[in-house]
Parts: sequence; structure tokens; C-alpha cells
Amino acid sequence: MLQGILQEGLRMAGMIPLVDVKAQWEEVKEEVLSGWNEVLETCNLFLGPNVRAFEQEFASFCGVKFAKGIASGTDALTLALKAVGVEGKEVILPSLTFFATAEAVVMAGGIPVFAEIEEKNYCISPEDVERKITDKTRAVIVVHLYGHPAPVEKIKEIIGEREIYIIEDSAQAHGSRRDGKITGGMGNIAAFSFYISKNLSALGEAGCITTNSRELADRIELLRNHGQVSKYEHILIGTNSRLDELQAVVLRAKLKRLEEWNEKRQRIAQFYLQELKDLPVILPEIESGCTHTWHLFVVRTERRDGLFDYLRKKGIGCGIHYKVPCHLQPPMREYGYKEGMLPLTERITQEVLSLPIYPHLKEEDAGRVIEEIRRFFNG
Repeated sequence: MLQGILQEGLRMAGMIPLVDVKAQWEEVKEEVLSGWNEVLETCNLFLGPNVRAFEQEFASFCGVKFAKGIASGTDALTLALKAVGVEGKEVILPSLTFFATAEAVVMAGGIPVFAEIEEKNYCISPEDVERKITDKTRAVIVVHLYGHPAPVEKIKEIIGEREIYIIEDSAQAHGSRRDGKITGGMGNIAAFSFYISKNLSALGEAGCITTNSRELADRIELLRNHGQVSKYEHILIGTNSRLDELQAVVLRAKLKRLEEWNEKRQRIAQFYLQELKDLPVILPEIESGCTHTWHLFVVRTERRDGLFDYLRKKGIGCGIHYKVPCHLQPPMREYGYKEGMLPLTERITQEVLSLPIYPHLKEEDAGRVIEEIRRFFNG
């Protein structure tokens, strides 16, 4: 509610927000309100027909056998890690990601082992993963950062026959593809966030776990609902992390439009790439065989802080994803991490700047973003 009010205020003031969810809501509002009315008439609010239908639809979208609705993306990551059994084991992950990726490892009882990234796509480096694997490694988390799919197949080749799980953090990559494979079906298990700013979003918090493994799917089914097999009968320690019917209605309405919305993001991204190519900024690259879904459009410049302040003063929303890498956050320093351990990651966090991108961003507004960036650099 507050975010919507703030965005409306930005529009009225002629400002361009970093993310705008109100226009998206207007597109689905009639369908969602009708669905909500049906849910409220039945009072069946948890794990009901809309949740089950969404799970089937999202599994089909991701090309997997199973999808399990979860209360949030953070819970989805945590339960995926618990399902593969990381307690007391090492989990390799990138440090350039939202803190929840690392947080989930610790919450699941694992030991975070941070790896370097690839500069061309900002995803985890397979070469550094290979260096970090030990006999204590239980899982590798690949983060499809900003919407670019990570090199999962290369990591599979490195793992070989070892019993190491690949967990996809797909929170920013709903519908991204690499060599024909879609995120959510590349690894052993995947976690999605449907936070309100995501490419596929709920109206609040929601998440999902996808997998082709019946064993893992069955374990997630238990973990998300107190380990319950029947009423008041519990066979393991779980939690309360169920997707509710109201959010499932929203997600079903938006899933129908996801590919169209991603295509709109791609057109905006191409506009940025074309018009910013002659300016002194490092633009995002798309690897061959990859489909980027542009959750974020991130440029790099050594003058990041100055450009950030300038754009904000001009009424253009922008963001920094992420200002402090996970391994340098205070809770992770307890594991012995300090400055200089991941030099590329640390340098990139000093340079990244996210520009406005969302399906309903008008071309003239994107043009204004470009023009103000030109003015900043050309003085």
C-alpha cells in the first residue's frame, strides 16, 4: 500500500520510479478481484484449489514435474537447502547477491563458502566453484543475477558424480533461458521469490520451489507445513510457510502475462543498450544462447555515486544492487571473511547502478533516463 502511494506521488511529480507496480496491478485488477471474491466466499485460504492450480501451471512453465508454493523467496531458499541436507556442510555461493541467499544457508545450518563471479554476466564463476569444492561441500547455489541465467551446465560438469546438489536462486530470473533450458529446471532444485518488485510478483510476499525430484518435492511438502502428514500428526520439524489462496490468484493472473511482460523488458533493455553504447559506462552483456529477462538493468561506472545522486535529483529512480557484498556483511565476517578475499566482486559493488526498467515503462521516460545520463557525462 505504502509503496503504491509513493509511486503515485512520484508520477504526479513527474518522476520516474525505479520500479512501478501500479500499472501492472491495473492490468490484472479485474481478474484478481473476481478471483479473490470466489476465495472469500469459500473461506478456503491455504493450499486450496488456486494454490494447486498455480503449482501445476508454474511447473509447466518451468518445464519441471513439481512446484510447491511457499510463503516467501527467503523461505523457499531455506527449505530447499534443508531438503538437500546442508546442516554442518559447506554451501558454495556468490557474494554478489541479495543477503537472503547467504542468510538462508546459515538458517538451514550450512556453512557459507563464497566464490568469485564472472565479470561478463555477474553470475558465479565455475572456475572458482571448482577451487572451492571440498569433501565437506553439499551444495552450490547458482544465482541467476539480474535476470541473466548462470552457467549451470559448466558447474554440473565440474561436480561430476560427486553428491553435490545444484540449487538455483531464481528470484530474479522468471523465464530466463540458457541453451533452451529455462530457469527453475536447470539444477536439482530451485527457489523463486514473488516479492512485489519481481518479474512475476504477488501483492506482498510469496515464493515457490521447483524440482524434478519426487523425493525432494515430498520433503518440501512436509517442511512447508510443520512436517504434517495428517491433522495433528507430524513426522519432522518443519515450519509454517504455505502459499495462500489470495496470492495464488494474483500469481495465476500474472503468470499468463509473464512472457509478454518479459518481452517488454527486453525491448526497453535493447533501447538502453543502443543509446548508451557510446557513453563511458560498462553495459550488461548477454552470453550466446542466453535469454535475459532484465529484472534489473545494471550499468557500471567509476562515477557511480555521482551519477546516482544526479539522477535522483533529476527525478529518476535508480538503485545499487548491491552496495556491500554478502561476505563483507557483519554476520558473514564471523566466518573469517574480510576485504580483499573476492576482489572482483568487491570492485563491482563500487560501480553498479540499476536504471528504471519494468514492463509499463514508457519509451519517452526511458528516453529521458538516457538523456540525463548523457548530460551527466557530457557536462
